[in-house]
Amino acid sequence: MLHTLQFTIRQMPLFFAVCPPIRRAKANFCGRSHLDLACGASQTRFMAHSYIRFDFGTDEEKAQQARHKLDGWRQAFRLDKKLQYKVDRPESAAAEAASKSEPAAALSERSKGKAAEKAKGKAASAKSSAPPAEKSTPAANGKVSLLVRLYFSSHEKLSEQRWLDRIPSEEPFKSASPKVVHHSDPEFESTDKQFEALE
Repeated sequence: MLHTLQFTIRQMPLFFAVCPPIRRAKANFCGRSHLDLACGASQTRFMAHSYIRFDFGTDEEKAQQARHKLDGWRQAFRLDKKLQYKVDRPESAAAEAASKSEPAAALSERSKGKAAEKAKGKAASAKSSAPPAEKSTPAANGKVSLLVRLYFSSHEKLSEQRWLDRIPSEEPFKSASPKVVHHSDPEFESTDKQFEALE
């Protein structure tokens, strides 16, 4: 036990000679060694992203196959934030807005009639106050397009290029007239705003 203690004491001066404490302390601070001063430039860099637009026309089944394939890739390759997609149905969006306004008007009429129904009886009010179960389904004859965002950091350029090459070459995407929109393209701003606006 005493021999081991002597060995570690002998080694300590050698460690401090190699790495003096002043150097170690200065390495942890930005510029001058004061905690209240701001650091230099940020270490995070801008992540340029690219979009791929697929137009499936009226083929809802191929769009669903493409979504399933993208989901499989996201899970298999752990691309949760790096590969995102949204489905765009431009004609059904207007139809959904119209269908949402109709039930809202029907609900306001029901709420006005509730006071009169309460006087008739609880059984009658229970039947009339139950809203019908309407499920909005996408229009079968509407156009369907898929917008895919690839969001890789600057040191993953090779991976981004491989996905930009792979996705349009696979089967459900090949026939959907793929269009790649890079960060430097003029239509990038409108595509980016469209992607953020979609649900």
